[in-house]
Amino acid sequence: MMPVAVKKQLQSVLQEGFVLKRSVFQPCLELYPMSEWNAMMQSVNKLNRFKKKNNDFIRRFTAGVKMVDLDVTGRLLIPKDLHSFAGISKEIVLASAVNIIEIWDKDKYEKAIDDATGDFADLAEEVMGNTDEDEIS
Repeated sequence: MMPVAVKKQLQSVLQEGFVLKRSVFQPCLELYPMSEWNAMMQSVNKLNRFKKKNNDFIRRFTAGVKMVDLDVTGRLLIPKDLHSFAGISKEIVLASAVNIIEIWDKDKYEKAIDDATGDFADLAEEVMGNTDEDEIS
């Protein structure tokens, strides 16, 4: 069941539908509003499919992709293969990831957050610390 607050935030894209897929880096699912998925596919379509790496990437990136909609009661039905991939047992977490929503098994999400806690300060500095090019270190 999609929480009411999330449905309100997604109101403008509900009619377009969504794409649900396996995450590349984590044992979770990624829910793309159709406009975000189309933008992603524009980038993917620019890859030269006559390069084996590109072709392998495209195949794995799009493996298990499903088009989904919220039903009339506000539920998002997760296909069994994706449900199994994410290891969803009982409770889930919906986590915002900028322009998509990650869908996690609650225990796996909490473990992923806990595992990353120690490294987060270093990661934040590495990823975001170089935004001021004029700053001399």
